[in-house]
Amino acid sequence: MLSFLLLTVCAARAYAALFESPTSELLNTTYDFIIIGAGAGGAVMANRLTEDAGTKVLLIEAGGSDFMNQNISAPGLSSTLTHSKFDWNFTTTPQVGLNNRTVAYPRGFVLGGSTATNQMIFCRGTKDDWNRFANVSGDDGWSWENLIPFIFKVDNMTAPTDGHNTTGQFNPTIHNTSGVVDISVPGVSLAIDSRGLNASQELSQEFPFNLDYNSGDTIGFSWTQSTIHNGRRVTSATSYLTQAFNRSNLDILVNTRVTKLVPVGNYSGKPDMRGVQFAQSANGTVYTMQAAKEVILSAGSVKSPHILMLSGIGDASHLALFNITSLVDLPVIGTNLQDHVFLGNPWTVNANFTLDDVHRNATLAAEQLALWQANGTGFFGLPPTNQFNWLRTNSSVFSSLNTTDPSAGPTSANFELIISDNFASKRVALPATGRFVSMVTNVISPTSRGNISLASADPFDAPLVNPNLLGTDVDVAIMRSAIQAARNFMAAPAWADYIISEFGAFGEAQTDDELDAYIHDQSDTVDHPIGTIPMGTDGALEANLTLKGTVGLRVVDASAFPFIPSGHTQGPTYILAERAASLVRATLSN
Repeated sequence: MLSFLLLTVCAARAYAALFESPTSELLNTTYDFIIIGAGAGGAVMANRLTEDAGTKVLLIEAGGSDFMNQNISAPGLSSTLTHSKFDWNFTTTPQVGLNNRTVAYPRGFVLGGSTATNQMIFCRGTKDDWNRFANVSGDDGWSWENLIPFIFKVDNMTAPTDGHNTTGQFNPTIHNTSGVVDISVPGVSLAIDSRGLNASQELSQEFPFNLDYNSGDTIGFSWTQSTIHNGRRVTSATSYLTQAFNRSNLDILVNTRVTKLVPVGNYSGKPDMRGVQFAQSANGTVYTMQAAKEVILSAGSVKSPHILMLSGIGDASHLALFNITSLVDLPVIGTNLQDHVFLGNPWTVNANFTLDDVHRNATLAAEQLALWQANGTGFFGLPPTNQFNWLRTNSSVFSSLNTTDPSAGPTSANFELIISDNFASKRVALPATGRFVSMVTNVISPTSRGNISLASADPFDAPLVNPNLLGTDVDVAIMRSAIQAARNFMAAPAWADYIISEFGAFGEAQTDDELDAYIHDQSDTVDHPIGTIPMGTDGALEANLTLKGTVGLRVVDASAFPFIPSGHTQGPTYILAERAASLVRATLSN
């Protein structure tokens, strides 16, 4: 509906124009900025740059404009988005740490990018995360304290769907109610919520209650905060782009892939990379446009390095394998890929209902979907979890491996425990019978590093994606300690009459060797790739996110992080982009 509205009003130029293909009107327009990718980073940049009425912006998105699709909007339908038309449908290379399995690597392919396909958990990152970024980049502007104004630009804390009293579920004094992205605590209560809260109180030394993990210190047991409002997913398209749709100085081109960036000049030996080539199909017409001021690359941690390598920016020896002329030899491009590791650990439970019933019972699911369609309530408005733990591994684990703690510091977790009111696994289908509670363990501060590389010089071929999941003994040890913590938490008296037993391969894995085998066999990705074009003295980006060795090119997405935030990554990406927009706008006023 919104796409139709934009198309019908664009002739009047009172609003942003949405183009389904490159028209002569678009091709003959001069744009100050061309932004590539409409995820968290690109949408923020499109919004903030068009706040200056004299700045003309073109936003190019490879996917479509159907960001209000029901499967995107309904939080409970998020599992349908992998391998859908809203997914790039990447697959990893065989992962040594996963017994040489390949796994799906979902990335958003629609306005909103991966904010339209993720699991909606909102994290800011920690004080130590951001202070480490500041240290690595040499720019104190990336420190936690200096980013608070930008955090508040993102943050719009709203009431949960059911309107319940949220006292004790978050700290309102550290949140904003006038930011762009609507965030809420869970809007549907589950029977296990009181048990999780009681378990934290009973085992407060190991699982201390943390009123608000978005305080900058995540450690402990907390209620989740999610990008959900009135039971519906909030994306960068429904937030930042919806605001910007009211401005005539924004044009959006969808269903169009940027094939490469091309130099339009040379300054002091540096190529001016403000030329952008794009096409709508592998055999279609290739168009070229030039930004008057800058190109903003916001295509994500997989596609941004892919586009740079196709453009001749990357490891020259790697590019030579595909007869790509090297413009800037930057071997770090595509390396430093980091991701979080997912492992679902299930228990059978003594319950009359869990969310497994909704997943098995088509009639019940239809009833719940109708309820959600009517007013956003019911189980389809739920985030993937109402509660979780952020915890640190005992230092003895690292000393035994003759290594140091890989986290950013004491406010940052080594692992996350996500409480799920159902059977949660990316490896095993929901059993035909039984009801479950799962504790998803997540290696949140990994040491493994992977890479993105070229499979061919064809821009319509997917790159090779190697996140190197569980690629080190340290990460396996962190996962092992996470499983032990999960077992400790579920052994609390609060669960005594609820838990029946550990289920399946999880229950069979008790010794360290058995646990390691189970971990390698059952783990997967949390879908949080970052770091493939990192800022820093040893990285690819200057502290202001301009690409080293080039002119007119800046990278604003999760690929810019030198280390993975110890939290889910959409929030830090929004925050990074807010500061990036401020940096760019400062150059316009000089």
